[in-house]
Parts: sequence; C-alpha cells; structure tokens
Amino acid sequence: MTAWAICAVAIVGVATAFSIQAADEGEDIRANMTFIAPAGPGGGWDTFMREMQQADTTNNLVGNVQVVNVPGAAGTIGLGRLSTMEGNASNIMVTGTGLVAGVEQLGAPVSHDDVTPIARVVEEYDVVVVPANSPYDTLDDLVSAWQEDPRSIVWTGGGSFDQLVVSEFALAAGLDPSNIAYLPNSGGGEATQALITGTAQAATSGYRDVSDQIDAGRLKALGVAAPERMEGVEEIPTLTEQGYDVDLANWRAIVAPPGITEEERANLTDLVQETIATPEWQDAVQRNSWAEAYMDGDEFEQFLKDERERIATLYEEMGM
Repeated sequence: MTAWAICAVAIVGVATAFSIQAADEGEDIRANMTFIAPAGPGGGWDTFMREMQQADTTNNLVGNVQVVNVPGAAGTIGLGRLSTMEGNASNIMVTGTGLVAGVEQLGAPVSHDDVTPIARVVEEYDVVVVPANSPYDTLDDLVSAWQEDPRSIVWTGGGSFDQLVVSEFALAAGLDPSNIAYLPNSGGGEATQALITGTAQAATSGYRDVSDQIDAGRLKALGVAAPERMEGVEEIPTLTEQGYDVDLANWRAIVAPPGITEEERANLTDLVQETIATPEWQDAVQRNSWAEAYMDGDEFEQFLKDERERIATLYEEMGM
C-alpha cells in the first residue's frame, strides 16, 4: 500500500464527515458556500481560506459560508475529496505549490487535472535562516561550507515546499540535491526549534513563519528566495542578487470541483476578483506578507502545467 493510500484510509472519516453545500439547479452558487482548506487549522491554507471568508462575508459577496478543514497527505486528501464533488460549484478549495509537490511526492491517484482551476491569487517566499550564533554571517559563508562538505550542513524546513527550495538552492550552488542532509518538520515552529537546539544548521521557511524569531534576534536571515526584495524587509537581499538563481514561489490558488459549467466558472472567477479588491483582503495581504500574483484562464492552466513539470524535475534531481 502506498503512503498516500495509508493516509487516505486513516482519515477517510474526516474527509467525509462535513456537510457539503450544494446549490439547487438555478440557485445562486454564492448563497451557501463551503471553502475547503486541505490542511489542519492554523496553517497557510487554513489562513488563506479564513481570510477569504472574512472578506467575502464582510462585503456581502457571499451568503452563508463555512470553512472546512480536510487535512492529510500534503493536501491530496482534500484534493481527492474535491474531485468527487462533480458539478458542485458552491464548493471551492485553496491549493498551492505544496499540493502540487504532494501529488508528485506521494504518487497520489488524484491531481489538478481532476478539478477546475479558477485563479492564482498570491505568492509567498521562503527565507534562508541560520541561528543567531551561527558562524555563517552571509549566504556565501554558508554556501562555502556547504560546498566543502555537503553533508555537514543539515537543513530543515516546515514542509515539502521548503525542501523544494533547498533543492533548487543546491542546484544553483552547484550541488547534488540527492546528497544534501535534510531534516523534515511539520511546521515553521519545529524548524526554528531544530535551529536553536543545533539539530540543524540552516533552514528555508516562509518568512511569516520565522519573522518573529528574526525580529527577536534568535535567527539571522541570509537571503530571500524571491524575484525582488520583499516589501517591509528590504534589508534582506534576494538569493538571486547574491548569485544563486532561486525564486520558487509558494503560491496560493483557488480550484473548484470538476464538471461545473462555464457560467459557474466565470462566477467563481468574478468572486475571486471581487474578493481581492476588498479592503479586508488587502489588509490580509499585508499582515501575512503575501505578494499579489493574480492569474486566471488559459494562462493559469498553462502555469499549473509548467509548475507540475518543474516540481517533477526537482524531485528527480532529489532522487525521490
């Protein structure tokens, strides 16, 4: 039995327990909606859906809306659940880079081909951090030690996306990603603890997950894996400007069940556009250190295809 199948069996009750909002034929699909976060409460996907819920209800863009968590298997349990809601346009789900990676890593029998892409909305970026007492004060210091003995630097992170960033960074530094030492963790808090206790020497993590530790002086930020310096933290240089071409974005997007009509798809696209124009959403973008990255239609579908190919290639480089 595959890892995906084992996890699916273990939590099948969770995936089927919640009530699904279903609009009757001809009813406004916005009257009663379910926003699905394919992860537990408190994480990035859950935060995204709850921020969208807040913006939509405050501005009367939807009627009744519930946020439902369907955790498990890097988001693929939620994706699988959505894929069974044929034609049920009142249900939408957040997806992202980590879910594309999860499908690839776990060999899940479901993919984004099995749902309806609506729109990419925001991106967030990883930052490379080391403990405050680390001997590495610059990115080049860290890379020099890494290149000298790739196994001497134990990396960590809070999820599959963070490991992808480390792998892309390794390639940019001329290292074999399959030969790096990586300690997986289930969140940014655990990754920070691994750094502070000396279990790991470096980490890649979403900036928001470690910003408090950086501000408190417990961690040093050596570079951000973004195409340009992040607003509000311009003092942290990008990896690219330091000579390492790494800008893998942790994007967030909305997908819907398969089999919805073109009119319903257009309605949901309009809903996303109306949501991101609200003051509440703009405030959420600032608070969560997101970067706006809206994309829909054919362009978004091609982007999804390209991301799947890019991530599949990275996993091959990682020997996975």
